[in-house]
Amino acid sequence: QLQFLYFIVNFTNSQNMSAENLGLTSTFNAPDGKAGSWVEGPYGVDTVMVHSGNTPDEKTGAVLCPVYQSTTFVQPSVEEYLSKGYSYSRTKNPTVDALGTKIAALESGKGCHLFNTGMAATVTLLTAMLKTGDHVVITECSYGGTNRAARVLFEEKFGITFTFCDFTNLDTIEKAIKKDDKGNIITKLIFSESPANPVLTLTDIKAVSELAKKYNLLHAVDSTFATPVIMKPLDLGADFVVSSTTKYIDGHNMTVGGCIVWKDQELGDKVGLFQNIHGNGMAPWTGFLQLQAVKTMKLRVIKQSENAQKIAEFLQTHPKVDKVQYPGLKSFPQKELADRQHLNGLHGGMLWFEVKGGVEAGTKIMNTCQRPWSLCENLGATESIITCPAVFTHANMRKEDREKVGITDGFIRVSCGIEDADDLIRALKKSLDAL
Repeated sequence: QLQFLYFIVNFTNSQNMSAENLGLTSTFNAPDGKAGSWVEGPYGVDTVMVHSGNTPDEKTGAVLCPVYQSTTFVQPSVEEYLSKGYSYSRTKNPTVDALGTKIAALESGKGCHLFNTGMAATVTLLTAMLKTGDHVVITECSYGGTNRAARVLFEEKFGITFTFCDFTNLDTIEKAIKKDDKGNIITKLIFSESPANPVLTLTDIKAVSELAKKYNLLHAVDSTFATPVIMKPLDLGADFVVSSTTKYIDGHNMTVGGCIVWKDQELGDKVGLFQNIHGNGMAPWTGFLQLQAVKTMKLRVIKQSENAQKIAEFLQTHPKVDKVQYPGLKSFPQKELADRQHLNGLHGGMLWFEVKGGVEAGTKIMNTCQRPWSLCENLGATESIITCPAVFTHANMRKEDREKVGITDGFIRVSCGIEDADDLIRALKKSLDAL
């Protein structure tokens, strides 16, 4: 079954773009038809994940992109400043750029800026696109750090207002767009997250992007949970993709990072300016590690999705489980949208559930579930993780806001890794049976 799914993913994701546009460059500038040149496309997404942005070193032939662990770059002369493209690693670094080329190709973007954390990416996007007096329509359920930044930093410090609303309802989003006393629209940005962390509600990215264009607004999508393997927001009309590269791009609990991908160069340049002002770019060593890890992202996401489906189906049958949500289940409230918007029949490695007995029982599950599960923060990694969002990842949301979107103290968030599903289910069953 997995081999069949793997074939389908490869077949439906071939890239009908030139090698150059996908960041696939010839070794030693080899002429067409010679070793080192690229065979004619189209190219499968696996090939892009492995090779985009990663050309063997011209001097040594090293297969991997070098780690350019250098603060500064020598210039030929004053007149030829930046003729080689680099001056100072706060602004640009070759290793980090190689990763950016790869991610941009995977997201169908024109360019990508990389950051030292996912939150650095989110905060930079908001500072680059907004000013005092502007308004943002944002999903009521997002990563806790995004919620806190909106409330504590941008509203309280900078006078930018936010309306948190239900992004499963297009009419609700449209009604949240604001005008000033003169009838001028003051909303500048719609910020969605799909699937939403941690409740997994989906936003119809195409419909919201069309709504944004109707009012001349920008639309940014945090698609950390989806990855470009499952969804490509830019292809659906969004202006920005925001992602925590800490999660599925790294996928090994090694590093932290973030990215913003765009199609419009002017918008990308604006993000780059504010990234340089903030000084929050990704470090070269992090870029190198993520450049290697992302090569296997699709393989991991397929396995994680398969594990999540099996675990969700098991949880549905256990008498101690009160509720389980996963976009791959027939019972998922937005199943039609999930099947229409997610690529290749994949729905990711994230699910959540609640058990009978409320908060006390939910806490007991998290405190007793044995290995191979790990009780910790993070998600999207090869290791399977159980998290208590109310305490770990969303504690910085107001309690009433958490409860409004369904994040109770007994809410159990699950990030499925690539272990054997039977082992993961056996550990969960043992804890559930003991309730």
